[in-house]
Amino acid sequence: MKYGFETLAIHAGQKPEARTGAVVPPIYQTSTYAQDAVGSPREGYEYSRSGNPTRDALQECLAALEGGRRALTFASGLAAEDTLLRAVCRPGDHVVIPDDAYGGTYRLFARVAERWGVTWTAAKVSDVDAVRAAVEPGRTKIIWTETPTNPLLGIADIAALSSVAHDAGALLVVDNTFASPYLQQPIAHGADVVVHSTTKYVGGHSDVVGGALIAADAALGDELAYHQNAMGAINGPFDAWLTLRGVKTLGVRMDRHCDNAERIADYLSRHGSVAQVIYPGLPDHPGHETAAKQMRRFGGMISFRAAGGEAHAVEICNRTRVFVLAESLGGVESLIEHPGRMTHASAAGSPLEVPADLVRLSVGIETADDLLADLEQAVG
Repeated sequence: MKYGFETLAIHAGQKPEARTGAVVPPIYQTSTYAQDAVGSPREGYEYSRSGNPTRDALQECLAALEGGRRALTFASGLAAEDTLLRAVCRPGDHVVIPDDAYGGTYRLFARVAERWGVTWTAAKVSDVDAVRAAVEPGRTKIIWTETPTNPLLGIADIAALSSVAHDAGALLVVDNTFASPYLQQPIAHGADVVVHSTTKYVGGHSDVVGGALIAADAALGDELAYHQNAMGAINGPFDAWLTLRGVKTLGVRMDRHCDNAERIADYLSRHGSVAQVIYPGLPDHPGHETAAKQMRRFGGMISFRAAGGEAHAVEICNRTRVFVLAESLGGVESLIEHPGRMTHASAAGSPLEVPADLVRLSVGIETADDLLADLEQAVG
């Protein structure tokens, strides 16, 4: 039987515990496991870096939600990205990345992978021809995209980029953090690997850091699992349990995030002190039609440019009362930040540098009227 998203979020990988009937998966807070005989671990569990039942429950759930063959969860989103890069790439290989990627992803490529001999080219992922032109035949192993991108909310056509990647013998990797599997399932559109910072919408409560990889192909999933075990950047059982608790309400939370974001985007688009609102749900967004084709709704992230320039943008961030001035996103509380000085400071002076007048909102699930009033007094 094919179950709906919300049913899978609550039940996939989460059968009642066999011994007691507990409906919530236990926290297997253990480092090691007793074996029945030498070389005969029970149900394959021998050491928690290699496998843990709580982590396995989360991994099975995420694989079901993304429509993948295998999911792996990590200590952070960047730990997941690093494991993927080292599993797929070798010195001399090349990767295409978004020209407005998350600052941490840019730092991983520019300051870490580049030293290891992996080169990269930044391309506008909403422009299929630009991505195709950035491919280096015989060297490009990954086309890496975010959709929506962070922080300029560009929209990549996943199916089109899948064709470009596969024609070049490369993998298409999609960072689905901003959309979440509730709003978008990249594997259904041809992606080979989905990346998440589960810290964000998947966990949803700003109380746990984590990451995930979901592979469309079982053999690639096995290769990633080998590297995860060899490199060791796994999440602990309590972190896995917190994330699994969060994912149960992902669908209902995302609907509220979207409801609130749509109202705020409409409000800001009519505000005289706002020069530009960037939100895929607005009809004038250049990626609106593509987003409508591959997303259920348009998400809870909004970026806008302050009419008064950088000083005005910083002032807005400092003046909010309900929106919390903080990095990160995707939690139940609304957050505001200045990307140029905060999450994307590492990209300053690079092709990925963001506009100085940009403000990014992670719209939470509070009462929408309170969020609107807060922006009214902050934007001026």
